[in-house]
Amino acid sequence: MSELIEVWVTCPDNDIALAIANAAVEARLAACANIVPGITSVYRWEGELVRDREFSVMLKTRATLFDRLSAAIRAEHPYEVPAIIATPVVAVTADYRDWVLEETLSA
Repeated sequence: MSELIEVWVTCPDNDIALAIANAAVEARLAACANIVPGITSVYRWEGELVRDREFSVMLKTRATLFDRLSAAIRAEHPYEVPAIIATPVVAVTADYRDWVLEETLSA
C-alpha cells in the first residue's frame, strides 16, 4: 500500500467544501486540501438522471488515516452517499512527502 493518498470528495457548494477542508486540516487528518469550483457531475440517483454543479475537494494525507478522514468528511457532508474516493500516490518528491507526514497524525 502507498504511504500517501489523495482523497477526493464532491460537495454541493463552496461552504460545505470549505467546512470539510478546514475540519480535515485542523484535525491533522489531511496536510492540505484543494477546492476545485464549478465542476459538473452527471449521475443517476433514485432512478433519475441528475446533472449538478458541484465543488471537488482533494485532500493529501496518509493512507492509514483514510477511515478517520472519511468519518470526518461524513460529519460535515449533507449527501446521503457522498463520493469519498482515495487514490494512492505512486510518486512524490521526498520533501513534499515529508511535509505531508509531518502535518498529519501518525497512525
